[in-house]
Amino acid sequence: MQIENKYLGDDKFKKFLEHYSCPSPLAVVKMKFAGAICSPNLNLRPTDVISSFWEENRTPRLETKEEADLFFKFFMGLWDEVFQDVKKNQIELSTYHKSENMSDFIALCRLRYDEIEYGFVEGFWGGRDDMKLPSYVAEIIDSLSQMAEVYLTLIKKIEAQSSQADVWKHFIATDKMVEKAISFLIENTVLPRIENLNRTVQ
Repeated sequence: MQIENKYLGDDKFKKFLEHYSCPSPLAVVKMKFAGAICSPNLNLRPTDVISSFWEENRTPRLETKEEADLFFKFFMGLWDEVFQDVKKNQIELSTYHKSENMSDFIALCRLRYDEIEYGFVEGFWGGRDDMKLPSYVAEIIDSLSQMAEVYLTLIKKIEAQSSQADVWKHFIATDKMVEKAISFLIENTVLPRIENLNRTVQ
């Protein structure tokens, strides 16, 4: 009998990631899980995605079976949480507090790029680059990468001292376009087969 996994909550999970020196922030972890759940690669396992958060040969050394069980149980708690968000078609980019500080805004734009490109898109491909996709799905994934690049362009605009109000307007508009693209992908390609996607660690 499989024990239900329970998500620790954002604050505790951030500490969990810090404890294991995970280089990916929680926002990227969540979006990578979302991309992997949406992936048509049905051979993609949660353990593959979890190990991808660390560089090769840098994955945490789990000293005991109990530690390993907890490690994967905590990650699967988040996986199950994200799975429910996908099922409800409620995947959203991370929340933020609007700041007039230039360095804060630049950090936020970099995080957005990472959430989309290293998070959702990379999770969707799941380490493969040879998946045959319907043309409209390939276009959506390509468009997400292009929208991720917009955030890097916004960094250049900030550094060039463009109007902050104008830059924020583009930032918010891009957020909305990204979330609409992911929502469309989920509605048309994931929800029709959602009952077959509840993968486990094994």
